[in-house]
Amino acid sequence: MDFTPLLGFAAVSLTLALTPGADWAYTISAGLRERSAAPSVAGLCTGYVALTALVATGLGVLLAARADIVAWLSVAGALYLLWLGATTARSWRGAGYRAADAPIAGARGGAVADFLRGAGTSGINPKGLLLFLAVMPQFVRASSSVPVPLQTAAMGLTHVAITVVVYGLVAIAARRLLRSAPRRAQLVTLASGVIMLGIGVALLAEQLPAIIKAV
Repeated sequence: MDFTPLLGFAAVSLTLALTPGADWAYTISAGLRERSAAPSVAGLCTGYVALTALVATGLGVLLAARADIVAWLSVAGALYLLWLGATTARSWRGAGYRAADAPIAGARGGAVADFLRGAGTSGINPKGLLLFLAVMPQFVRASSSVPVPLQTAAMGLTHVAITVVVYGLVAIAARRLLRSAPRRAQLVTLASGVIMLGIGVALLAEQLPAIIKAV
């Protein structure tokens, strides 16, 4: 069995996971909250598990062939990022600790809400869609003795494992390095929200011509 395609995909996956974007912004904001960031990271990874299942069952190929559906999904992702970015930016005053070391809640809801927000962030993240629908098929080998669904499942789960490590470390770093510095934590939280807003606006601008054409 040739592991070269899997290793090649893992290298691309790691590169994308290490590239700051919407996932990073959400993870950092989660790390600065009073409660554990674990549900948020678990939600992010679950979104990628869903994409893995989508591709492994063959639905990803059908979806990739429908540019109009991909465009609408990108718009949905953009609108979600705008909402999440606005919510995060509004919570910047509550990030970190006050002078009296009293923890301040950063976002509404509990662990379930954090999990769902994370799943939504990665599940319709254009970077994730690009990785699974455009990049992954380039590493699939039809001539391999391993069935294509198993190849795609192995690659998808490899990405999930990478995101568990990377986003977990990002959340831990944010908590340890920023929560004890309230002003810095507030600025990072505000920046995270602005980043998500910027990505959302850029996606809308990118997909607007395709949507107008489809309508």
